[in-house]
Amino acid sequence: MDDNTTIDPSCMDRPPLAIDIILKLDIFGIVLYTVLTFMAAVSMLVYLEECVYIYKKVSSSKKSVIIWVNGAAPIIGTMSCLGMWIPRATMFTDMTSACYFAIVVFKFLILMLEEVGGDEAFLQRAGKHKLRISTGPCCCCCCCLPHVEITRRSLFLLKLGSFQFAVLKIAFTILSIVLYTNGNFDIADVKITGASIWIGPFVGILTIIALWPVAIMFMHLRTTLRSIKIIPKYAMYQLVLILTQLQSAIINILAMQGTIACVPPFSSPARGYYMSQQLLILEMFIITLVTRLLYRRQYDPLPVKDHDDNENTKMVTLQENA
Repeated sequence: MDDNTTIDPSCMDRPPLAIDIILKLDIFGIVLYTVLTFMAAVSMLVYLEECVYIYKKVSSSKKSVIIWVNGAAPIIGTMSCLGMWIPRATMFTDMTSACYFAIVVFKFLILMLEEVGGDEAFLQRAGKHKLRISTGPCCCCCCCLPHVEITRRSLFLLKLGSFQFAVLKIAFTILSIVLYTNGNFDIADVKITGASIWIGPFVGILTIIALWPVAIMFMHLRTTLRSIKIIPKYAMYQLVLILTQLQSAIINILAMQGTIACVPPFSSPARGYYMSQQLLILEMFIITLVTRLLYRRQYDPLPVKDHDDNENTKMVTLQENA
């Protein structure tokens, strides 16, 4: 039987131009775009105000890392807003957000160290303890892994594990853009001969490796830093990771499979990216406000405890078996 059903050409086309979206906006679309753009703008203004506060109130050793970590949600929200207005730039805005968050992963590790007074203070406080490395996302099920002595070398390896992601993520992003301009990179191309099918999983492995040292350090310092709300801070950091990586990946996979319907002028993949950007703007706006409350505090150094104090009340300790 002949199928006379016609498919709108826009369902097979590239994402629309910004002017095409603006011209086709109805009342609901105008209100939605206005509200989401307002949220992104407020997020950035809140972040800038927080930067001024941190610059004036925080010691020089912590200024940089706190500003970097605070900027995750507002930067991602702003990039998502640009991607919403200019759909053809979505790949570049997503890459910018991913590169920024790769740096935030490393900076959050440094932040925890700075909150206990820096590398030297950390080694003095934790020198007689051990690190439990059987934690997520790599080895949460490997309880048989040995406990690791806290030394300068182990601390360096933890830093290196997160730092490699910040460097290599930017390097692979630049490579992807170069290949894209030459017609060799397409996010939707999942063929074995496509560049994205090789770059994507490799970056995913680098991400897991980078998250592991941060999780190890958090598990060790979560009791020590409880007074400065490190647990909700870590939760916000994890939430940004889940929303920007897992949520976006699920939506984009559903879009490429056609589960998310084509609605002219958006094809299914373009509409998936479009929906993802809108969700991220709202979510990052909320996270920005929560993060501001968590980091808006008096930055006093942690009290130095006497050596006779029970360290088990301040750190997650792991004693060797007799």
